[in-house]
Amino acid sequence: MTYCVGMMLDRGLVLMSDTRTNSGVDNISTFRKMYHWEIPGERLITVMTAGNLATTQSVISQLEERNKAPQDRHNSLLEAPTMFKVASIVGDLLQDTISMRSADNGETAAAGTFSATMIVAGQIRGMEPRLFLIYPEGNFIEASFDTPFFQIGETKYGRPILIRGYDRTMSFENAVKLMTVSFDSTLKANLSVGLPLDLLVMERDNFVPLHERRITAEDPYFRAVSSGWSEALKHALDALPDYSFLPMWEDAAA
Repeated sequence: MTYCVGMMLDRGLVLMSDTRTNSGVDNISTFRKMYHWEIPGERLITVMTAGNLATTQSVISQLEERNKAPQDRHNSLLEAPTMFKVASIVGDLLQDTISMRSADNGETAAAGTFSATMIVAGQIRGMEPRLFLIYPEGNFIEASFDTPFFQIGETKYGRPILIRGYDRTMSFENAVKLMTVSFDSTLKANLSVGLPLDLLVMERDNFVPLHERRITAEDPYFRAVSSGWSEALKHALDALPDYSFLPMWEDAAA
């Protein structure tokens, strides 16, 4: 399993992913799930992946044409005219890869064995920053300020944090803080999501990453947010009205 989040703000886009991959409690590995490509001054495109590792790595390898010599490689994402076309290219390639692998394995492949989902984010000069969720079937939906963030992978534990804390006008710093809390909540609830985390901040009309960082278990900021959030929850719980087993009228009379 994995956990990735892409978020839209007025100022740009914030993306975070974990790196844990496991096929059992005794077989845990670390693999990058966030990839980005750029032409400084012209475009910046990021893809995050969740699902079958062989499928997602195959899609990324095909995008980068790793089967060719370095001087002959051609990434079509860097020449696509719009971010919509970028999402279409990734969606078509994902669907084709899943279909091919499923066909090769025939009836022996369990349903969904080769499934994967992806988040595509970026901006091309002269156009707005855009954020897409790509489904295994190759179709996709686009984020808006009615639906300002997408999650893939193990989404349920971190989603309430994002819903309660999101504000489109928030600073990049506060957005990173909100995402860190969301990831910390997910890490504590599900062992299939794990550190390190990859973070990328994409500022509107700035076609290179504004901020890029790998967050490890020893990271002082992550540890401070994790412990601080736990303490804040305890204090918030203590501040809420106490529950009483007495009927309301007896409680009030006392």
